[in-house]
Parts: sequence; structure tokens; C-alpha cells
Amino acid sequence: MKYLFAFLLMLVLPGPASAQKLINETDGGYKLVWADEFNTDGAPDPKNWKFEKGFVRNHEHQWYQAQNAWCKNGLLIFEVRKEHFVNPVANPQDTSWKSRRPFVEYTSSSINTRGLQSWQYGRFVMRGKIDVDAGLWPAFWTLGVSGRWPANGEIDIMEYYRGKILANIACGTDKAYKAQWFSNTKALTAFTDPDWAKKFHTWRMDWDETAIGLFIDDELLNRVPLDQLVNKDGSNVNPFKQPQYILLNLALGGDNGGDPSATVFPKRFEVDYVRVYQK
Repeated sequence: MKYLFAFLLMLVLPGPASAQKLINETDGGYKLVWADEFNTDGAPDPKNWKFEKGFVRNHEHQWYQAQNAWCKNGLLIFEVRKEHFVNPVANPQDTSWKSRRPFVEYTSSSINTRGLQSWQYGRFVMRGKIDVDAGLWPAFWTLGVSGRWPANGEIDIMEYYRGKILANIACGTDKAYKAQWFSNTKALTAFTDPDWAKKFHTWRMDWDETAIGLFIDDELLNRVPLDQLVNKDGSNVNPFKQPQYILLNLALGGDNGGDPSATVFPKRFEVDYVRVYQK
């Protein structure tokens, strides 16, 4: 059935370039085990994806809601918009950053496969196009299914903000909610193509029992052996020896995204496909 699935995908993909990319992604003995090609117009497939809602993490500017992500013409589209309405969770008696904001000023979407799809080891691939204007923070990443962050393990296969592409891996430390980061970046100015941000690119993770490697367009950005990723809390737990689930989102501002005030909205993050392969 796996071979049949891969063959059928090659038949429906738009053009020879996508078919060739499918062939390349199976190099090294990998076989397709799961994919979402986003070929059905409308909301993302609920068998694969759940939406996050509200203000979620990193003091980000956007309110997440389902209306800002949809499938059209073979693409999954995330759109961040400048809006203004009363914060539904505003509470002047609550000191949390989520409740202190009287208004929502921006909206976007975040989806994930938690509780629906997860995998231990494999090749995870996303082909997408990101906008690189100020304040934008698109991401394709994974989290471990068990444990409290960051002891559950985080892998940022694609992350962009403030003029750089990031490839990050995080495990836990002896302090709650404090991660040990293994990170590498590549500045947009390092790409020789002046139209780089106007084109689709392929981000990939190769994860096995020995290491995690993160790539963009087959260029290795970061590789960390698994034996360096044991949580430093005395538990001797390696969070990357458990299944991980996938997240896709378009964030704005917050702790890392930068100032979006000069950016003209709406802005988009477009995804052609997400695929998972295993040996």
C-alpha cells in the first residue's frame, strides 16, 4: 500500500518538478507513510489537523483562529491580518500577558497533528513559500507527544524571523521551562537569488536513532547527535526517542518575531505539501 500511495501521489502532483521532488525525498530507502497535499479546497483535513485558538505562546501579537487558514488550488494558506476587536479573554484582574491585552490587533492561524498523527523517526518534508517582511514568524516544527515543554523535545525544521532562517533543536534543562538550544541560522542575504522569498522552497528533517539533521533545499543547516539531546534534569530521558507531532503556523511579533508596525497586511505563508517518510 505504501508503494501504491507514493505512485498515486506522483500522478496527482502538479507537474514534473513535484514528481521529481517526490523521487528525491525517497532517496536512502525512505518510503512515504503519510502526507497531506492540500488538494481539497476548504478547511484543512480534520483527520490530520487541529486548530489552536487565542493567544498561545511567546507573547506573540496574533490571536489564532480557524478563519485564517484554508486550502485552495492545492495550497494550504495561512493569512495574518491586521484587525481590531475586544480580546475575548481580557480580564483586568488577571496579570497574565494573554489577559492584559484589552484588544486583539492581529489574527492568524496555527494547526497541528497532536492526538491525530505522530511518528518516531523518519524524514519530514514541507514545501512552502514564506513572506519575509518585518515581524513575520512562520514555522514548521514538531513537539514530543509526552512530557512538559521543553522536556518533551522541540524541533524547528523551518523558522524565520528578523532576516534569518533558523534550524533549531531543544531539550530540557534542570530548570522548568528553560530549554537547551542547539541552533543554526542562515541570513537571507546569504542566498544569491534576489527573488528567493518569492519562490517555494523545501525544508526537511532526517531523524533516526543516531542524529537529527535539518535541511533547506537539500543544504544541511544543522545536525545534532541524539546522545547530546538527553534532558539535563537528572531523568536521563531523551525526548527524541518518542513520537513527535507536527505544527504549522504563521506568528507575528512576540519574543522573537520583531516589530510588525511597518508591514502592510495581510501577509501569507503558503504550503504546497507536508510528507513523512520512514525506512
